[in-house]
Amino acid sequence: MTEVLFYTHVDDKLQTACALTFKALGRGMRVMLWTRDANMTDKVSRMLWSSPSTGFVPHCRVDHRLAPITPVIVDHRSELLIHDQVLVNLCDDTPPFFSRFRRLAEIVSTDTHDREVARSRFRFYRDRGYEIVTHQLGGTRP
Repeated sequence: MTEVLFYTHVDDKLQTACALTFKALGRGMRVMLWTRDANMTDKVSRMLWSSPSTGFVPHCRVDHRLAPITPVIVDHRSELLIHDQVLVNLCDDTPPFFSRFRRLAEIVSTDTHDREVARSRFRFYRDRGYEIVTHQLGGTRP
């Protein structure tokens, strides 16, 4: 069963996604960052070229010829799922394919709308019997 992790009270959702990806990569895991659209895919890709500040995270889009051997995939399309270890969800919706992955990371910012849609996803996973681990990364609990 997929391990579901929620990272809450995050100031910068995309920066946190890059940091989590770098950490997973350092542990030898393959990661897919699922974005909401092409603009977000491009933005995250640019961020990964300079994260961490002393290097970069090797990545590409799902349809790139090197995708099968690239440890990190960044894309808003899910027709071709190459990796199955870690999925980082950067969308408001529950990924329809999340159960194919061993681990799902949900990042929740301090934004009111983002917190509301994250609560909905949390209930979705909980109601289906997934064990959820929550990590508060910033701020204080309300």
